[in-house]
Amino acid sequence: MSDDKIKIAVFVSGGGTNLQALIDKQKSGVITSGEISLVISNNPEAYALERAKKAGIKYAVVPRKECGTQKEFEDKLNDLIAENDIDLIVLAGFMCILSESFTAKYLKRIINIHPSLIPSFCGKGYYGLNVHKAALEYGVKITGATVHFVNEIPDGGEIIMQKAVAVEEGDTPEVLQKRVMVNAEWIILPQAVEKVSREIKELKK
Repeated sequence: MSDDKIKIAVFVSGGGTNLQALIDKQKSGVITSGEISLVISNNPEAYALERAKKAGIKYAVVPRKECGTQKEFEDKLNDLIAENDIDLIVLAGFMCILSESFTAKYLKRIINIHPSLIPSFCGKGYYGLNVHKAALEYGVKITGATVHFVNEIPDGGEIIMQKAVAVEEGDTPEVLQKRVMVNAEWIILPQAVEKVSREIKELKK
């Protein structure tokens, strides 16, 4: 790792398609101010861990179920962040809510990708396919993705970037999910990671 790059940890729970987009965009030079140096999953079965392994990125598993309390879970995350000198945390399909005491500790240092144009279809219960089902049920013609800073309110932090995607006739939640990923999430997440990494790098000078 180059000395002048900030260190990024990506938190994942599942397949890791957004993690893969970040790895690819790091290789292609979209992300130059930071480097993914750690992947953390709450799920030992997450395919995202396989992606980290293939890319030669250090990874760790902190199963939420094995931690008696939220505090114990977050203490373990904090330890990993400290041990690895992490500057920026990226939530890329991380299915655990983080407490206010955790998010407050990393003010403007945690970002999340959400598969809608916030403030639509966001907050408690809106994750994964639920978001796209809700968008289709409501009949919106435009949806998209949002990258935002994380605070104690689910999907409530300041917006960094958004990209719109058209809803098409006959879309299913699965079809719409894929289109939003390809045409919005995989584009703006790496761009936002670079933008915030660059800002953190400037602050550290």
